[in-house]
Amino acid sequence: MQRKVGCQEYENLSRRGLIEKMGRQALQGLAPAWMPSVTFGSDYRGKFGPADRDVLISVYLRGGCDGLTVCVPYGDPAYYQHRSSLAVPPPDQTTNANRAVDLNGFFGLPPAMQPLKELYDLGHFLVVHATGLTNNTRSHFDAQQFMEAGKADKNLWTGWLGRHLASIGEMKEGALLRAVGLSGTLALTLEGGPRTTTLANMEDTRYGGRSESEAARVNWLRQAYATAQPGLSEAADNTFKTIDLLRSLNFSNYQPAGGAQYNQPMPNGGGTYGSASDFGNSLRAAASLIRADVGVEAVHVDFGGWDTHEYQAPFEYYGPMYMGMYSLATNLRALYTDLEASGFMGNVTVAIVSEFGRTVQQNGNYGTDHGHGNVMMLLGKNVNGGQVLGTWPGLASELLHEHNALAITTDYRDIIAEVVQKRLKNTNLSAVFPDSGYTPTFRNAVRAA
Repeated sequence: MQRKVGCQEYENLSRRGLIEKMGRQALQGLAPAWMPSVTFGSDYRGKFGPADRDVLISVYLRGGCDGLTVCVPYGDPAYYQHRSSLAVPPPDQTTNANRAVDLNGFFGLPPAMQPLKELYDLGHFLVVHATGLTNNTRSHFDAQQFMEAGKADKNLWTGWLGRHLASIGEMKEGALLRAVGLSGTLALTLEGGPRTTTLANMEDTRYGGRSESEAARVNWLRQAYATAQPGLSEAADNTFKTIDLLRSLNFSNYQPAGGAQYNQPMPNGGGTYGSASDFGNSLRAAASLIRADVGVEAVHVDFGGWDTHEYQAPFEYYGPMYMGMYSLATNLRALYTDLEASGFMGNVTVAIVSEFGRTVQQNGNYGTDHGHGNVMMLLGKNVNGGQVLGTWPGLASELLHEHNALAITTDYRDIIAEVVQKRLKNTNLSAVFPDSGYTPTFRNAVRAA
């Protein structure tokens, strides 16, 4: 079999997405180049939303995470027929260190995901299987755009989370900042949200130029924009205030509560796990924003590296799949510990998605290719966890989607819509998911607020 050298589409995705996003942001407003990418929506003064709704942390596993490894269907014999060397052994192989940790007699977690088992047993961690985007695309770019927009429409350039924020009043009256994307550019998920910014590094809130002249330059800018047209002067004033706010929070000295440790070392005594440590840094930043209680309602986190066409390596400590899962599980566990010990976890929900799963059959390069159905996960004390939700379609060859991938039995929007209505208290689901052909079906994934 010809050896693949990676996914060319995914390698080009970041550059292509950046170019298109820069074009869209250039048209969005009149803000000068020195401003961070803060977007301002409609004025919602006098229409404040309920203050007891949850803060949402949205996590996107970019690259197409292999859900058949993240949550192992060991009870389906066809799983082992399709994967000769990548399959996670069943829990009853007690002498096999790579065996799954049983969840419910049919599904299990691989060893790298074991840190989440305690939260599953507490009922605070939920897995939804055989879910995803019902559109048949296997293109990273299209699938990510459709999922983040909440509709398979290439002309829709706002995200479901941005539209949620735009269709409900602020949670904290007068909040300068309602949503933060922890990445280099604003994710489509957040596009359209009022008072939304993106920050690659929560500790870096500098203005451009030399630090010794910053005070003088900022003073000049404040005076210059104070007399600008109303829309621009308000945007500039909000930007100055937002930067002052972020600087006052002292992220560099943030101390997690309850002994929580982000970016834990690998089990073999090695260091942290390369680029996967960015995820832990992002969750640490998310926790610090929530605990600062400044009115942030949503945090979006991107976690890349899941496009495992070759050498997927779910068992090796330095394999891409193992490192990704270990970082995902240990850092989610650290987030839970941090927010629970500080008294905030009761009003936080974490939603984890990826654009599509991988093929059921492994390829000739010890990897898997673009598939269809996948898993998504929810974490929180208001989640109806302790279960693997969804109707299992089976992995026998005649039951697969297009003969090689897990079928979808739950539209991922059903889970997100339930979170939005029940936990974020937004009943305007037609604004969040503007698709006339879609009607949400709630699955009892979360409890009502």
